[in-house]
Amino acid sequence: MKIAIANDHAAIELKKEILMLLDEMGIEYINFGTDDTKSVDYPVYSQKAAMSVASGECDLGIVMCGTGIGVSLAANKVKGIRCALCSEPYSAKMAREHNNANMLAMGARVLGVELAKMTAKTFLQTEFLAGRHNRRVELISRIEEGETL
Repeated sequence: MKIAIANDHAAIELKKEILMLLDEMGIEYINFGTDDTKSVDYPVYSQKAAMSVASGECDLGIVMCGTGIGVSLAANKVKGIRCALCSEPYSAKMAREHNNANMLAMGARVLGVELAKMTAKTFLQTEFLAGRHNRRVELISRIEEGETL
């Protein structure tokens, strides 16, 4: 498994913690984020990570900014991306199991480090259940294609 990671200036410290978690889990990653505390535009970094997931270069992605809102909005503009903004493990689990989310967004100013690590770990260890959920994910894809349901 390979993970795309992206962040803005507000989430540098959280990214470091998530990268250590990935190292502990033995998971490969590509860091698309900034390591500079100077203010940057989060859509640039979020798009890079999302494109790597959409292309198949990476299997899943984790994007972070101050609230997680901006990076999730930007990632979800990339065709094929289902980025879920989660602030605790249960939502991350459901995002994977029911929605086949392929990216996780988190807010560095919203979650503490330990909760963020638990949320990311849950997201990475949870599989899509498919079955009845497949139909709904397919409906989301049809909306993405411009179809009216």
